[in-house]
Amino acid sequence: MIEVKNLCKHYGDKKAVNDISFEVHDGEILGFLGPNGAGKSTTMNMITGYISSTSGKAVINGVDIMENPKKAKSYIGYLPEIPPIYADMTVIGYLNFVYDLKKCKLPRSKHLQDVCDLVKITDVKDRIIKNLSKGYKQRVGIAQALINNPPVLILDEPTVGLDPKQIIEIRSLIKRLGKNHTVILSSHILSEIQAVCDRIVIINKGTLAADGTADDLANSMSNDHKMIAQIEGPREAVYKAVRAIPDVVSVVADMQRGENIYDYEIEAKPGVDIRKPLNKVIMDKGWYLLMLQPNMLTLEDVFLKIITGEHEMKHALSEQNEKNVADIVDAARKTDAAAEELRTVLEGIEKEKKAKAAAEAEASESEKAEENAEGGETEEKGDAE
Repeated sequence: MIEVKNLCKHYGDKKAVNDISFEVHDGEILGFLGPNGAGKSTTMNMITGYISSTSGKAVINGVDIMENPKKAKSYIGYLPEIPPIYADMTVIGYLNFVYDLKKCKLPRSKHLQDVCDLVKITDVKDRIIKNLSKGYKQRVGIAQALINNPPVLILDEPTVGLDPKQIIEIRSLIKRLGKNHTVILSSHILSEIQAVCDRIVIINKGTLAADGTADDLANSMSNDHKMIAQIEGPREAVYKAVRAIPDVVSVVADMQRGENIYDYEIEAKPGVDIRKPLNKVIMDKGWYLLMLQPNMLTLEDVFLKIITGEHEMKHALSEQNEKNVADIVDAARKTDAAAEELRTVLEGIEKEKKAKAAAEAEASESEKAEENAEGGETEEKGDAE
């Protein structure tokens, strides 16, 4: 539905957005994250055609936003960070104005009533917008994005300034909208992104830094495959049973929480999920699993690692470690080869020594035999005389 290819935006020498590419599929809710100044709003403004790109392209439902902006924009409902509302108009008057502006062909009264019901502003539709609370103004902003029922919704900070109750209501609304729309959601509230979005794209310093689900990003940045299980049962028996589960690498039980209740730190092989076999073992033995906590990074941890460059540093260190290991292995192989060569030389020397010693011994025996032969001849000669 949305395809961003090599999108760039330069202001002189400053690269606000530098070669960003990603896709958003039909019916997907994409969380768009990044620190202040990372290029989020600039990217969203280019996708919606609000500003032009320096290079690259944004394609909406198969239509390039730069080549055919009118048609591409007809597929988009956009809520900027500051809702584009006219404070002196009534809610219904403003929505009628947007209806005409978008040249909507849907039945006017029914469509506007459906939109008001969806975002829950029916009870204030006859009030002046400037007299509404911040939460209702945000709802009116979402309502204008929904006019003409566009297949794509782009929402920039839709819950900014709202109270906790309003935030929860807007979250629920976005989830409902995701069933019939493709949604790009930008927010600094990471718990909101994690609760609502199917996938996450993170940009930093104008470039794409990460793309994937929250779990995938957490797994890709952590080499820790451990989980903490709090189990009630005989410590030694539990330890042996858990350790015997296939693909379990190690088990540590050093924290007692109560009588026969221990925290077990369980490490599995990379990429192996042992929760089901662990639960089966515990149930079969008649023990109790009181808590199971994967040792995974939160979205906040992932975000901070990306924007601070810590994951890049770890990746570089990992590559360096691999190189160091390769160098050590190579050096060991060279050492082994040199040792083998030295061993061959020494064996050759030893063989030469043995051959020389054997030759000398043989020569000595030969000399002795000759001497004995000469001595015998002398004795025989003496006897004859």
